[in-house]
Formats: sequence, C-alpha cells, structure tokens
Amino acid sequence: MKVVRNGEAQRAPRSGIARSAGPAADLPLDTILRGDCVAALSRLPAASVDLVFADPPYNLQLQGELKRPDDSRVDAVDDAWDKFDSFQSYDAFTRAWLLAVRRVLKPTGTLWVIGSYHNIFRVGALLQDLDFWILNDIVWRKTNPMPNFRGRRFTNAHETLIWAARQPEAKGYTFNYEAMKAANEDVQMRSDWLFPICSGQERLKDEAGHKVHPTQKPEALLARVILSASKPGDVVLDPFLGSGTTAAVAKRLGRHFIGVERDAAYADAAQARIDAVEPLPDLALATAPTAREAPRIAFNSLVERGLVTPGTMLTDAKAKMRAMVRADGTLSLETAPGLGQIGSIHRAGALAQGIEACNGWTYWHIATGEGLRPIDSLRAVVRTEMAMAAE
Repeated sequence: MKVVRNGEAQRAPRSGIARSAGPAADLPLDTILRGDCVAALSRLPAASVDLVFADPPYNLQLQGELKRPDDSRVDAVDDAWDKFDSFQSYDAFTRAWLLAVRRVLKPTGTLWVIGSYHNIFRVGALLQDLDFWILNDIVWRKTNPMPNFRGRRFTNAHETLIWAARQPEAKGYTFNYEAMKAANEDVQMRSDWLFPICSGQERLKDEAGHKVHPTQKPEALLARVILSASKPGDVVLDPFLGSGTTAAVAKRLGRHFIGVERDAAYADAAQARIDAVEPLPDLALATAPTAREAPRIAFNSLVERGLVTPGTMLTDAKAKMRAMVRADGTLSLETAPGLGQIGSIHRAGALAQGIEACNGWTYWHIATGEGLRPIDSLRAVVRTEMAMAAE
C-alpha cells in the first residue's frame, strides 16, 4: 500500500453540505474529505468545529524488521505515512496540522491527540508553543499490549492522550462530568483508562484477511472521548481518519463528523464502515445535566407540593440533630447547638453543626419506609416532574 504525503483535499459533494447560519454554514458534515489534512482544513470555516480527535503518525522510527523469538515477522507499523526524515521534519508536519486545527476549532472547542513515547512529548511541546491549554493527559492502559519481543525494554503497555483547549483563557468547553462520574460507579473518572487494543471482530480486515489499518483504535476509547467532551449534534473532526473509528462512533452517538483521509483504501474502508452504523435513539443520547444546568428548586416547593408536610422532623444522617419543617419552608432547630433558631435548610444545617455554611439538601434527611433519605432525593422528584412537563 503506497501512501504519499502531498495532495489536495477533494471538495465534499453538495449533498453533504450543512446549510445552517453562522460559522457552521457550508460545513461538509458527515463526509470524508480525501486528501492532505492541512489543505482540507484550510477549506473549512474558521471556528466551526466543536471537538477534534487526532491520531497522527507516531514516527515510530523502526529500524529493520521486527521479529518474534521464533523468528516469525511481527506485523508492525512500517508504512510510508509513518516515516519522516528527521525530528525537525516531524515537528514541521505537526506544527502545520496543529495550526490548521486551531483555526477551525470554536473558542469553546477542544482537541484530543493520541500518541506514544515516540511522538507525544514533541506534540505536547508544540501544543504549548502554539498557545493551546492542556486540560489533562490521559493514560490509555492496554489490557492486551503487544509484548516487547526483543526483550531489551519494558513492554510498552500504554499510550497517552492529551486533552487541550484552544487557548489558555478558554471557557465554556464541554466536559460531561456527571456522565463520566455516573459511568464510573459514581466516583470521579480518573485519568488512567483501561481498554483492550482493537482486535477480534472489531478489527477491519481485507478480503485476504489482512488488517486494513495497522493502528486502528478501539471504539470504546473513542466513545469515552466523545461522550466526555461533546454533546449530541456537535461536530467532531478527525484529521487522520484512517479506518474511520472516530466517525463511526460519532455517528452512533448522534454527533456529526468530518473526516480527512488521504489514502484511498483507508477512506473506502472507513466509508463502508460508517454506512453500516445505525445512530442510537435520541432518548439514549440525552446528556446528564450538570448541577449548574439543573433548574433551581426551593425547599418550600417541596412543602407546597406535599412531598414534605409541615411539622415533619428532619434529621442528620445519624439522627442526632433534629429540625421541624415549618409551613413557610424554613426549619426550626429542635436540638442544640442552635436550639430554637429558625432558618433555611442551609442556615439550619450550619447552625446545627456550628459551622459557617452547609448544603442543607445533603445534610438533612427524612424518614421513609426504607430508612433515612436525604431531602435531595425529593428535589430530584420535582426536577423529573418539571422535565416531563417540558416535553
């Protein structure tokens, strides 16, 4: 398979053009642009893309064939697109595509770039030189890494992803914190992710049974990236589309995609793969709202709706502190410290503990047939009712 580096991006077919107003007008949505990524990106409107995932050449610098101890050949990455004359030429290539990406990213957009120890440090330095703002580095730990056949180094069992905002003062970028926390059993998602490398039925192969692309990424990895840093309807760009993992996952998750790929065989395989994807239903794609996005609910509204009756006793989680609910939604403390004082759920909680501030929604509990429950669970009931009414 011969791959060259010079070439022009073909114009997207007119049927793939979005006609929305503003910077997104004339975006070739859900299209693979065939050609050089820098040339292709130069034709996109500035500040029009929400998320970029880039899997550039790693510049592995392999010297000769790689063999197993039994002298069998390892199917390693030795394609022309991964070979550069020097680190300086690789840096120039990286700088060019990063500048092109930076131009098309919205001010609220973010970039993910993946690499190995061969290239990721050079990419990271250039990101900072170009005024991107690094938000996180993520370690992708592979459950089934390729062993070090020569036995001269540690097994390379991870790759690194850098997540960066367009500029240091960037605000408003998407991070679906609650969704990631919920996906991690209600514990904050960490920056080390455990996934297997792409294998089995997910691995694309040609008619002869050979890998279509040597570095195909697992869909689970891309799903986490896209779910964490974009919203349904957003535009996801992959300037090195390869076998099409980014586009396939974006389509399935209700995002638009734009892919750039210069190798015809890769682009054809990616297009066939994308065409076979069925998007998930809208209800399955709704993003969990953040605490700031959720509608504000006053404790008094729970009283007005009859979810809490005036005269009900609330307690802390250990049932040591008690407060009576008043008709106006305030609480009257029934235990010291603060005995007899009246205030909001937050003020009463602070007085009960002798502290300056308190989140009354999580501090105060109500007795139910299943034991004590935080009153925040009742607020969730009201929010659900409001959401259903809005539909």
